[in-house]
Amino acid sequence: MIELKRVIATLAVALVGATALTSPSAAAGNARHEPAHAGSRAASSPAAPDRVTVTEGQVKEVAPGGVITYPSVTSCLTVTVRLRGGGLVGAHASLFQVPGELRSDEILAALKHRVGDRPVTAIEVKGAVGAWHPSYFGKAIESYGEEEQPPYPAHPDPEGLAHAVAQGLELPRRLVTVEDVPDGDQIVG
Repeated sequence: MIELKRVIATLAVALVGATALTSPSAAAGNARHEPAHAGSRAASSPAAPDRVTVTEGQVKEVAPGGVITYPSVTSCLTVTVRLRGGGLVGAHASLFQVPGELRSDEILAALKHRVGDRPVTAIEVKGAVGAWHPSYFGKAIESYGEEEQPPYPAHPDPEGLAHAVAQGLELPRRLVTVEDVPDGDQIVG
């Protein structure tokens, strides 16, 4: 099974690379996130759209008054950062990496980079709380070797998830709320 995942991931990377080589505009259109660089924090975002769909492994932003749709949240967690100016920055963390997208241990760094130094009023974590061990934000399930056993949650740990998200974003724990929500689309505005 792990070998099959590696083959699929390799093919996905090859397809993304081939698309990027097609043209600069194709490469720009396929960009999913900006890399997180230590010490480099976005001061503001270029003109953010009013509506975005954030699928598994992605981080995106909407302008003040905008709406983020997280489709098919089943075993995932969404992390929505509310900015003081009214904008939203959202991340869709997946238990298992979608080829070409961010793993669970990369998502908070990308979200932190996208938020930058802008003031944050709240952080909302929603989704399959019972399926997530807080350590998945530090080491993705795919990171464990064949001989290693990833930790599995014995019970829902909303406090542990809130702490992990606050730590990953380097923001106060008091800003983070965690809510277990039923399967389906999440719409945040």
